[in-house]
Amino acid sequence: MSDIKHPATVAIVGAGLVGCLNAIYFAQRGWNVVLYEHRKDMRLPEEKINQRGRSINLAVSERGLSALRKVDMGLEEIVLGAAVPMRARMVHLGKDTQTSQAYSVHGEHINAVDRGRLNELLLNVVGDLPNVRLGFEHHLLHANLENGTMEFSVGPEKIKVFKTADLVIGTDGAYSKTRSQMMRSMRMQYSQEYIDTAYCELSMPPAKDEQGNDTYALDPNHLHIWPRHTFMLIALPNLASTFFFLFFFFLDHSFTCTLFMPFEMFESINTSEKLLEFFQENFPDSIPLIGTKRLVEDYFANQKGSLINIKTSPHNFKDKALILGDAAHAMVPFYGQGMNCGFQDVEVLHEILDKHNVLPSKHENGKIDDLEAALDEYSRVHVKDTHAICDLALYNHYEMQSAVTSVRYLARKKLEGILHIVMPRVVIPLYTMVSFTTMPYSQAIQRWNRQSFWLNTIVGTMAIGTVTAMSYFTVKNKVSVSVPDIIQSVAQLSGFI
Repeated sequence: MSDIKHPATVAIVGAGLVGCLNAIYFAQRGWNVVLYEHRKDMRLPEEKINQRGRSINLAVSERGLSALRKVDMGLEEIVLGAAVPMRARMVHLGKDTQTSQAYSVHGEHINAVDRGRLNELLLNVVGDLPNVRLGFEHHLLHANLENGTMEFSVGPEKIKVFKTADLVIGTDGAYSKTRSQMMRSMRMQYSQEYIDTAYCELSMPPAKDEQGNDTYALDPNHLHIWPRHTFMLIALPNLASTFFFLFFFFLDHSFTCTLFMPFEMFESINTSEKLLEFFQENFPDSIPLIGTKRLVEDYFANQKGSLINIKTSPHNFKDKALILGDAAHAMVPFYGQGMNCGFQDVEVLHEILDKHNVLPSKHENGKIDDLEAALDEYSRVHVKDTHAICDLALYNHYEMQSAVTSVRYLARKKLEGILHIVMPRVVIPLYTMVSFTTMPYSQAIQRWNRQSFWLNTIVGTMAIGTVTAMSYFTVKNKVSVSVPDIIQSVAQLSGFI
């Protein structure tokens, strides 16, 4: 892109994970990039302290890794170097009962990573790029998207400044100011839904091994889950010490735990006595691992966050503005796809820009050739996929809280796994399509629906055959078992009731 004398400028509002990755992509394409963030630089020591208790650990899977890989700057290796592989769920059913449920019959896995740590890594990369400028403590107030003018409140003094850009991209989260400014200029379809579940971050410190060294209190290669139907506790491992290129991560061996339950339950547990009684009744094996003192401190000190589901359409306003990540499609965290979907937004966007051969050069009238056609196609192609994963995330809320303990779920998962081994291209479990491929989410749902129809047909046929055989056996041998009883037993085993 060195032959472009006056490259266009893209203003990216929001320096979170998606904003940083998008800045890297645009910088590589030759654009002048300005990345604005309303918070202070999170890499400052005092800001690192303020981040504790505000987030849910992330799970990086193939969609996110694919987007990192396309940058060709070693980002995938850097991120995986800061992550812990999780090969299965460990379901804690009772005080001494656990069961491991592998994510894939082929050994594929997801990777636990701390949101703040990952954001720092990407900010470090962004800060080294010569055509990227960072503007922290820039709070967007208003934007005239037709002419690319933005008004910011800057710093603790709240000084008003005006900035311009040829393209404005909002990656500023579920409560996006960029989105609200776009909605003033266009007819954007917008839906918002809060679920009646809140979350609270807790921490599980390292344990000690026989030699007195720090170690993990639980198996670190599992996502641990305590499903209790209407509420649940999960625990994701944090990275132990490691060197990776120029990055150093300090010794940790801890787990970040998150308690999910209805708001009214949080409100009712308002004393340390009630909290400890609740945990003793529902998560007794977690108490000695977390520690009663730390449990009480974290529960009452950390905020109780709300969970929101947001869908928008379209995601662009002409060739002037675009929203990505949570600004376009906030989802509940139960499929671990929020960041992965946001990273895929970036990858898909730039594939479409390449398809239209959009260059960062502008005419005297400020127009950029084929940019509007590319952004229109992005919305047309990708919006349905973002809606699909929002729906899947809500579905997985039920699965994690309840279904993972049911005979029906486990039987279906086992059957799908066997068929996937025998016919890997014919039968693919939904979780595999979502987490271990880059198949568009909407296509994954369509394929899963077709598979479900045929699997139910096969199981139903097998059940009818079994009923017929057992009925013949009972008649021939004069066994006193009624046909209705046989049907009910087979149906239960088959997962129909």
